[in-house]
Amino acid sequence: MNFKIRAAKKDDCKDISRMIMELATYGKMPDEVKISHKELERDGFSSNPFFQCLVAEVPEENKSKEGHTIVGYALYIHTYSTLKGPAVYMEDLYVMPDFRGQGIGKSLMSKVAQLGKEKQCMRLQFAVLDWNTPSLDFYVAKGAQDVTASEGWHFLRFDGEALDKLANEAED
Repeated sequence: MNFKIRAAKKDDCKDISRMIMELATYGKMPDEVKISHKELERDGFSSNPFFQCLVAEVPEENKSKEGHTIVGYALYIHTYSTLKGPAVYMEDLYVMPDFRGQGIGKSLMSKVAQLGKEKQCMRLQFAVLDWNTPSLDFYVAKGAQDVTASEGWHFLRFDGEALDKLANEAED
């Protein structure tokens, strides 16, 4: 299938928002989505963006049955490892179900890696839900290492009241 990978534009945020909800539904957490396309526009397309995003676009003749030509996305940020230096973290990689198996996901991930390498990033990191074996198998087949098993790392998070409490402790 013919498709192109390109940098997302502000006008793509409605499609990105739609696919974020599709991904959250697949991940069994649709109630966790708290942002809209407006927040994506603000956070990704301001003078100091929090994230960058690529989209996969198909020609009009290959659009989805719902009429979408934006059929996948990869949302990523640049981070820094005190052990290795610059890194890129891929928050989301998603391709609509009817468009999977055609190289779109691989192309999105490869482009994120290429852009990271252009900025001297030493690694591409991301998280996968433990039950999501199709995605785990896809990434491992491409050469990704599961550092949970090999290095024993755990990803931790503060949010909600725990984040508020921690932030308030800085004021003391």
